[in-house]
Amino acid sequence: MQSKDIAIIGAGAAGLIAAERLAIAGHRVTLHERMASPARKFLLAGRGGLNLTHSEPLETFLPRYGAARDWLEPAITAFPPQAMRDWADGLGAQSFVGSSGRVFPKAMKASPLLRAWLRRLDGLGVRLESGRLWTGWTPDGALSFATGDGGTVTLTPDATLLALGGASWPRLGSDGGWVTLLAEKGVAVEPLRPANGGFAIDWTATLRARFAGAPLKRIVIRFGDREVAGEAMIDGAGIEGGAIYALSGPLREAIARDGHAEIAIDLRPDLDIARLTDKLGKRRQGETLSNHLRKAGLSPAAVAVLRDGAGGRLDEAPAALAAAIKATPLRLTGLMPIARAISTAGGIAASEVDDRFMLKRLPGVFVAGEMLDWEAPTGGYLLQGCFATGVAAAVGMEAWLGRG
Repeated sequence: MQSKDIAIIGAGAAGLIAAERLAIAGHRVTLHERMASPARKFLLAGRGGLNLTHSEPLETFLPRYGAARDWLEPAITAFPPQAMRDWADGLGAQSFVGSSGRVFPKAMKASPLLRAWLRRLDGLGVRLESGRLWTGWTPDGALSFATGDGGTVTLTPDATLLALGGASWPRLGSDGGWVTLLAEKGVAVEPLRPANGGFAIDWTATLRARFAGAPLKRIVIRFGDREVAGEAMIDGAGIEGGAIYALSGPLREAIARDGHAEIAIDLRPDLDIARLTDKLGKRRQGETLSNHLRKAGLSPAAVAVLRDGAGGRLDEAPAALAAAIKATPLRLTGLMPIARAISTAGGIAASEVDDRFMLKRLPGVFVAGEMLDWEAPTGGYLLQGCFATGVAAAVGMEAWLGRG
């Protein structure tokens, strides 16, 4: 195929992997990034340990994408978790599977992997233009960018990939500003909403003052017929953390429908209610309830949550206390702001994209990553989805460019 000029707008994970694939195919690729440096959210994701993907089999992996599974499945099966590991290992990551089944690079951080990746892209001839804010199209169809010095740049590439992300962590570059630009072209966009984010709880002043930032470890959170084991963290305004994030979709929908959502936290999931009741029945005379609960395996933060869930007054009878510990009720009254969420729900409707990830209304314009209407829990599924759609869009673009 003759070499073509490709513009990729957004230098995050989806844009970078698409740039790599297209450059390997011999195309002239330019990345246009509004920030001063690329992949800022990718770097943030790796600050606590870069979770590349998950090692579970595809029959378990694919349902994590919920309603978007059907149209994402071809992209993920074409670039599955093992392909992600092979790619990362090719950059020296030495990936490994952790005890939870999650996959990490040996260094754990994102920065060494990103440096190696950028060197590879540079060697392939990919150009990076930083400080360029995409402002849409000119009347004659050219891409338009505002530059940091107050100027304007217009381009007419042979094909364009949009990979601008969602609207979470806007200070890193993805602020959802593209929604209006595409809506003006008639592209249907589902409202952007927080995913993998925290939820508001009206904690007592005492709990907020003493335990904001404290973890709740080895818990199980139940909502309806769903339950998730893991950890959570008390926030002054509510609760967040992995176990909550895994339920963020149904919790968000319940709050939108009912104005609130009720969850139950099992603070001692390792003990059944009979064993816990027996343990609580061995309280020494004169022992304070707080100390008794500590001996039963509850942290001070867990005790505070238990008290809040009971309205401040606990029934100290062993059976009643055990029941409260196994199902502490909490009322979630709202969502924390999208700017604080790990990822975004909503985006370009699946019906607007063909099987090449090209916008049906804008031939030659492809889309990948978090701009699309899908969501997934943390655990490697987010990055996998961004990479897989980036690769699929690159493959689709090559097919479109080679038509006829």
